[in-house]
Amino acid sequence: MKKLNSQMITLILFTTLLTSPSSQLYPTIHDVLVSNGLPAGLLPQEVDSYSLYDDGRLEVYLDAPCLAKFETRVMFKYTDSVVRANLSYGSLTGVEGLTQADLFMWLPVKDITVENPNIGVITIDIGYALKQLSRSVFEEPPKCTPQGDVTKLMKRDGGFEALKMKGQEEGWKRMFF
Repeated sequence: MKKLNSQMITLILFTTLLTSPSSQLYPTIHDVLVSNGLPAGLLPQEVDSYSLYDDGRLEVYLDAPCLAKFETRVMFKYTDSVVRANLSYGSLTGVEGLTQADLFMWLPVKDITVENPNIGVITIDIGYALKQLSRSVFEEPPKCTPQGDVTKLMKRDGGFEALKMKGQEEGWKRMFF
């Protein structure tokens, strides 16, 4: 009888651990970024899964292509449902599937680096320029609006001006200020 109770308790504990949403066998992509000296907010909350290979290749699978706005007018567009890059400590290089709004254009992000975490600056290479932004902007993973929803708003309400946002909680209204 004691052995049966012991086995039942073990079975219940094991089942609870496997089905508990708070127990994770693998780290989230945001945990992986942080453990590699990068802020978690470089990728949105809407990450479905990821693959990290031994050679540093990273593939991040999103629910859908989407648009994210950060608190300081920085906007990222995840142009595909897969974002690819090479991950090494403090950098994502050879980025594919990510663009940043700059001067009313979407420019492809090529590299993202944090050279010195103590300084608090992140450098984003958008091809023709290196943009240095405060690392704190990217500390929290942003919510991402599916691109189809953004396109509908733009058509209905009149272009880019229709997407400027008053606040994350209100959703996208207009994109540029």
